Amino acid sequence: MPSGNVIRGSRIGSAPERPAERYEPAPRRAVTYWCRNGHATEIRMAVDAEAPPLWDCPRCGLPAGRDAENPPGRSRPEPYKTHLAYVKERRSEEEGAAILAEALAALRRRRGRE
Repeated sequence: MPSGNVIRGSRIGSAPERPAERYEPAPRRAVTYWCRNGHATEIRMAVDAEAPPLWDCPRCGLPAGRDAENPPGRSRPEPYKTHLAYVKERRSEEEGAAILAEALAALRRRRGRE
């Protein structure tokens, strides 16, 4: 007696096979990037797509460029700034003192001390 499972040999969610004559893959080209450590990374891109000037090396994480003789160096991240550093960029010492005095005066009024 059959087991009752009619869909043997395929997995759930699989799509039907498409014959090769119904589609054609997009034309592609190989673009090679080199990092400072000498790693070469070949990326396949569409012919009409513009290749980016930099690509992250999958082996070491350094930026890689298209010129093998002169690869790009390590990019320097911007150092961490505190909230106070950002405030000091926007306000001078005098403006900060005036805002602090105004806030303290408002606080004292609310507490009934002035």
